[in-house]
This record gives sequence, structure tokens and C-alpha cells, in this order.
Amino acid sequence: MLSADRLRQKYLDFFVARGHKIIPSAPLVPENDPTTLFTSSGMQPMVPYLLGEPHPLGTRFVNSQKCFRSQDIEEVGDNRHDTFFEMLGNWSLGDYFKKEQLAWFHELMTKELGLPSEKLYVSVFAGDSQVSRDEETADIWKSLGIPKDHIFYYDETKNWWSRAGIKADMPVGEPGGPDSEVFYDFGTPHDPKYGPECHPNCDCGRFLEIGNSVFMTYKKTESGFVPLEKNNIDFGGGLERLTASVNNLSDIFKTDLYTRIIDVLGGNISPTTRIIADHLKASVFLISDGVTPSNKAQGYFLRRLLRRSMVKLQQLSSNIDYQVIVKAVFSTYSGTSYFDQANTDKIIEIIVNEHDKFRKTLKDSFKKIGKVSPFDLFQTYGLPPDVIEEFYQEKGLQFDRQEFNKQFQKHQELSRTASAGMFRGGLADKSEAVVKYHTATHLLHQALRDVLGNHVQQKGSNINSERLRFDFSHPAKLTPEQLQKVETVINDKITANLPVTRREMPKSQALAEGALAFFPEKYPRLTSVYRIGDYSKEVCVGPHVSSTGMIGRIKIVKEESAGSGIRRLYAQITD
Repeated sequence: MLSADRLRQKYLDFFVARGHKIIPSAPLVPENDPTTLFTSSGMQPMVPYLLGEPHPLGTRFVNSQKCFRSQDIEEVGDNRHDTFFEMLGNWSLGDYFKKEQLAWFHELMTKELGLPSEKLYVSVFAGDSQVSRDEETADIWKSLGIPKDHIFYYDETKNWWSRAGIKADMPVGEPGGPDSEVFYDFGTPHDPKYGPECHPNCDCGRFLEIGNSVFMTYKKTESGFVPLEKNNIDFGGGLERLTASVNNLSDIFKTDLYTRIIDVLGGNISPTTRIIADHLKASVFLISDGVTPSNKAQGYFLRRLLRRSMVKLQQLSSNIDYQVIVKAVFSTYSGTSYFDQANTDKIIEIIVNEHDKFRKTLKDSFKKIGKVSPFDLFQTYGLPPDVIEEFYQEKGLQFDRQEFNKQFQKHQELSRTASAGMFRGGLADKSEAVVKYHTATHLLHQALRDVLGNHVQQKGSNINSERLRFDFSHPAKLTPEQLQKVETVINDKITANLPVTRREMPKSQALAEGALAFFPEKYPRLTSVYRIGDYSKEVCVGPHVSSTGMIGRIKIVKEESAGSGIRRLYAQITD
């Protein structure tokens, strides 16, 4: 039995031996990226470099990235879907391309991990009116020993990759390209309810996707797709799925990435225990990265995870202490550095507090049955659909599943939009207004520390062409006097027209010299430090204005809570 820890290390070692530099996993909540709520793929932190910005470490990289996909919440329960997972990734920025990438991954699978070549199937892009059929990739696979009848062609819904999905949904400026997926064949009998014939993208469970090589070669423009200056490789392979395949386990929940949690739940694998194990594991990781339950943004999805798992625990007739489950998650990842800085007691406290709130919500929602729509019970009170249906049956009321599904489908589409990156504007477009706001967050950060104290730490930001939003640690609502003082400090620095300068240095040196960096794990060993005169010094990626006088006057327009111990400010440029 090959453990997930050992497989992860084998993967990293394999690509390091081929000239790749290891980069750290970015946080689950992206910093300075309003285009998405969560880090849902390994490529998200790499977007600036895929678009052409030089990376300080070179052109070849490898890592294991923590990921969360909110759109998969309702899919969890089968043998292969999860919301939290690790994505093993390797990248080439204009260095090697298809021939090397496919040969290396094939070697990794068959020689390093011992997967039988005859159990591997691949898919390639079938082509359309904008991008041609990818016969080159098919020919490379054939040369590596993949037989013709194991190669399948699919359209852009299956074999085109971008953060936003199909080409029509990609915003202008977004990179993307055709891809080639590899599937492992467990040889299980085909279930005809999924169609008359089985194939790699069939949902019957016979095939499991274990890796996807994206040929990141295009950028969307107003007039269509244009080639990027360089041909890039963006590979992603789920650690959970690879571990299952290597051990010939047709269920990812039978791997050691879940067994400790499943054992705490009684040891039996079922849709219910899969949901509990996935949702509580994902919740622990989200809380560890600073997310708290709420009705907004990331906190909304954390609340959904916790409440759904709590209902399922109740259905399991389980009196299991949450502390035991959290410790099982920590134990599962003891071979990593993911929880080195985590406060176990705080994570348990947040989960228990949410459980106590939800018990009251369950009582209140039961009184609302028949008075509000079933979908309101889901959206407002966080009740899972199957629980709502059971409540209705208990009261002898008709539950219109078809109407609920119609509303739920619209809700899911909004979730995909948020997760995939469809917010208008944002830092990714590098517009003039966004660059000004991005620079202004540095002034805001330092001004808050000056006025409130050095306990202030950035917890996230969201920037578009209309305003900036800045989250930071602070235990209390700011007074009008404090808000005015922060605003005055910022505008004084803007009036002073301080120079904004960039310097590359080792991350250790930057931190030793006092540069602010409250997401240090996301930055490479050689990183960028931006100074604003002698006032602010922060580890950051661009872009920024060249001097503060270019920003314009800043007005703080709103201050609110963003969770326990976290405040949120909104500010706008007024001239």
C-alpha cells in the first residue's frame, strides 16, 4: 500500500530531478484576487506568470496545492467527488512542451508509481471552429504505447481548460488551452443507467481521471483567441485520485487520506460518512486559513459545509465529539506543514459554536415549514435538500422536488460563477483603476497598524475598478475618530507623492528586514518587496503605480464585521 505522503513526495522528487523548483501551496483564500472566492486549482496563483510575467525562480515549477471547490458540495457522496483536495502540479513557462510533459507523466505513472500501462486511457481535444483538433497530442500518446482504442476525442466541455470553463465563459484576458486527460480503468462493470456504452468520461465509476496536462497557449481578447507569447504547460493531478488508482482502490475514501476520519465515524463507508469526512476535513482547512462561518462569501460556504455535515452526523445517530474528528484530520496530515501554525483549540471552538447556533436554527426552521418555500429553507437556514424533504414528509406536506431542483440549479450556477472567476473587473485585468486601488491597500494596511496597533494583519482583499475591500484582524468596530484618522494618514501619504519601488530579494531576507507578509507561504523563496517611500514595506506581487500621487484621494465608505475578530473596510477613490 503506497501512502499519500509517499506518493506526494515521489511526485515532487521526480520533477525536482528534472530541473523543477518546488513552490509552496498558496492559501485556500487567494490574496488580492477578486476573480474567485477560493483557490480551486494549482494554476490560480500562477496566472500572472502564465500570461508572461517572469517568475523569480525560473521556468520550471512543481508543488502540491491545497484546493477547495464549492461547486462540488452537492456532488460529494459518491466514490470520487470531494470539495477539499490536493492538486499535484508542474509547470513550464515557455520551456518544455507537449512531448516532454506527456513522456514524463507516462514515465511517472508506469515506472515510478507502477500503474499498468494497459489500464491507462487518455482524452484529447476534438477541435472546433476556433482551435484545431489536437492530433499532435494523440500521436505522442501513441508513440508512448497508448493504443489507438484507448484514445478518445472530446469537445471543449471536457478537453479545454480555463478557470472559467468553456471558451464562451472566459473573461477577456483569461489564459486557457486544450488539454489531455489521463484516466485509470478499474475494470468495474458498466452501469447502463449512465448510457449504453462506457468511455473515459462516463459517470458509472469504472474510469477515474488522474491527471490533466493543459497546453496553456491562448489568451482571450475582445476579438477572439490569440496565442500567448510562449507555449506553457499547466499540469494538475488530484492526490486523492492518484493514491486510489495506485492502490487499485475504486473509492478515494478508502485511501489513507480519509481512513482515520472514517474510522472515527464508525469505519463504514457510505454516502453519509463520505459527506461528513469530506465536509469536516474541508472545514478544518478553511478555518485554518482564516475563514469563519458567515452568510457572505467564503464564510457562507464554510457554514454550508458545517451544517450539512452536522445534519448527516445526526442522521448517523452519532455522539462523536468534534474534537476527535478534528484531531483525525490533523493526524492525517502530520507528514506535511499544513497545520504547523494552526490553533487546534480555536478550530474546535469555531465548529462547536456553529453547531450550537445550528441547533437553534433547526428549531426555528421547523416552524417555518409551509410558510416559506423549500428553497428558502435551504438558502436562508442552510438545510440540506434531503433534510427539507424529510421535514415536509413529517408534516404531511407536498415537497415539489422538480421546482426545488430548478431553483437549486440556478443557485449552483451562481456558485460555479463565483468559484470559477466571473466577477467583473478585478486585479487580473491590471487596469489603471485596479492598479491604483492595489497600491492603496498597502497604505491602508500600514495606516491601520499605525492607528490601531501592530496586531492588525491583513486577512484578504477584493479589488475591482470601482472600489477596494480590505479584511484585517481587529477585535472591535472602529470608532468614527479612528476611521477618520486612518483616512487622513492615507491621504497625507498620497499628497506627499511617495515613490513606489520594487526590489527582488530572498523571502527570508525580506522578513528579516521587516517587510509585512501575512501570507508568507504563498511566496517563493526569491520574492518581490514593494516599498512606498520610508512608510510601507510589503512582500507582494504587482502591479503598482510608480508614486502615490497617482492614486487620487481615498475615502473610506464602509466598515463592517467579516467574521469573528475580523473587520472589513471598503474605500473608493474620489478624484
